Amino acid sequence: RLKACAEAAGIAPDRLAFAGKMANPDHLARYPLADLFLDTFAYNAHTTASDALWAGLPLVTRIGEQFAARVAASILTAVGLPEMITRSDAEYEALALALARDPARLAALRAKLAAGKASAPLFDSRRYTRHLEAAYETAHKRRIDAKPPGPIRISPATR
Repeated sequence: RLKACAEAAGIAPDRLAFAGKMANPDHLARYPLADLFLDTFAYNAHTTASDALWAGLPLVTRIGEQFAARVAASILTAVGLPEMITRSDAEYEALALALARDPARLAALRAKLAAGKASAPLFDSRRYTRHLEAAYETAHKRRIDAKPPGPIRISPATR
């Protein structure tokens, strides 16, 4: 079906490459071989987006209103690439084409991903753990103080 759609759009079907199923480590090793991850809409990539970014593969997404269409935008924000979030089909297509036509810009995005990997909130497991522990402590204190359940906001200030 994809090859037929490509052909209908004037793209040679043999330009599409399909990868077979393989063990997860081998599958993840393929990410750096790609130039750009084009996210789906209205159901964004979740773990797949995180895996791609961890591997250094830039991702373009289109944000929507519902949770499933906002996940990749949250992930991109947490990795420091909010410029990869688009708000319309036209904006998504324009950004994807601009990046595909500009290898230097793609290389700069890869470099930005690599440079921020150690400090980006998305990959900072220690900070995540501290925040989660702080949330548990807050919830427990609310219970001890006989307060009803309520929202718990954990900010970067609670490191």
